[in-house]
Amino acid sequence: MSVQKPWQGRFTQGTDTLVEQFTASINVDCRLYHHDIAGSMAHARMLAKVGAISVPERDQILSGLAQIEAEIAAGRFVWKQELEDVHMNIEADLIARVGEPGKKLHTGRSRNDQVVTATRLFTRDAIDGLRATLAAVQNALLDLATVEAATVMPGFTHLQVAQPVTFGHHLLAWFEMLERDDDRLIDCRRRVNVLPLGAAALAGTTYPIDRQYTASLLGFETVCENSLDAVADRDFAVELAAVLAILMSHLSRFCEELILWATTQFGFVDLPDSFCTGSSIMPQKKNPDVLELIRGKTGRAYGDLMALLTLVKSQPLAYNKDNQEDKEPLFDAVDTASSCLQAFGALIPVLRLNRPRLREAAASGFSTATDLADYLAKRGLPFRSAHDTVGQVVRRAIALNKGLMDFTLDELRKFSPLIDQDVFDVLTVDGSVNSRRHFGGTAPDAVREAIRRAHERRTNKGQE
Repeated sequence: MSVQKPWQGRFTQGTDTLVEQFTASINVDCRLYHHDIAGSMAHARMLAKVGAISVPERDQILSGLAQIEAEIAAGRFVWKQELEDVHMNIEADLIARVGEPGKKLHTGRSRNDQVVTATRLFTRDAIDGLRATLAAVQNALLDLATVEAATVMPGFTHLQVAQPVTFGHHLLAWFEMLERDDDRLIDCRRRVNVLPLGAAALAGTTYPIDRQYTASLLGFETVCENSLDAVADRDFAVELAAVLAILMSHLSRFCEELILWATTQFGFVDLPDSFCTGSSIMPQKKNPDVLELIRGKTGRAYGDLMALLTLVKSQPLAYNKDNQEDKEPLFDAVDTASSCLQAFGALIPVLRLNRPRLREAAASGFSTATDLADYLAKRGLPFRSAHDTVGQVVRRAIALNKGLMDFTLDELRKFSPLIDQDVFDVLTVDGSVNSRRHFGGTAPDAVREAIRRAHERRTNKGQE
């Protein structure tokens, strides 16, 4: 039995079955049912307010939509591919339920502004959900940083041992990256939270609509200024995908470090068995699959961004069917980031550190050489000269296969008479990290103060 399409009055032929299959998006956009119904309910209330429909008609529409939403949520609603998308499926079912009032719901709107309204509502909710999940990860990092504020580890540049830092300080670097991601989500949400409904197909409508009232019902901060722009652009989806691509790049970097740290060669951390898998052939293996998958899924996030950028790059104004293709990359970017944040956040509290190995590694690679150069500079030697002097000390240490702490005072004084007994306080990893007590430094006291400030910032954002 053929289904009557809302737009087919102008057509003399039915839609080819292949075309119906090709153009249908219901298998993807059915996910928007809650947001589509929310937009339709607000639109119905607005139409009644301005007198475009009666109050009884409004109430019938609202009742019918509520029934449909409940049936969809319960899995009892029957989706029809020939009705193309979530919006026409819901409208057709509403008309079947309530009759003529259901036909009036589309007064003063088009599927163009209806679709983008539902998509903006979804995107706004997605951002709120992502921020909540992100906050949980950040809080887990702060909790672990508190415990490990004084745990010494090597800091790296070029993946070479550079200077000693504290593990808590390293975790706070991850926290700050995610904090900027959260800031970007907040900023993106502001541009998402603009109502397009009322733009209709592209030129607005002749009905005396009240867009500000509709915006207030749906929680939009403002209304799209231009009807063409309102239905034509998907830059808000592109922006969220860009934010999530950056977020995923951060998670990927964190995972790469943990993967390295969990190797036998590093031995800094032990990953719980519950977050790893084994090998089908090598019985000794414990593979960091969760971390590797997060790292791998970053490519999906980049692909979603590229898909959306390519989607919008050459569309003339106003609406084009191309925009039907915005849902899959948008949904995938949100789902990927959300699942990766959840997995990473669950791992952080159960990480097991090998503190003796971290301390041993922190003392390797002449990690306090810069401290020795600073020591000489504080005693009047120009830093560049001090740098050269310490380079000579390191060269000699390499030749003798010994560390800086292994030199005697007399041996060190051969390189500079400015060196005295207190130099050995400088050459320890604890002396190195404790000397960096300034704002943003790696000293345990500075780390604890940074954690306090971080909690304060989260509280001010309402994300603690």
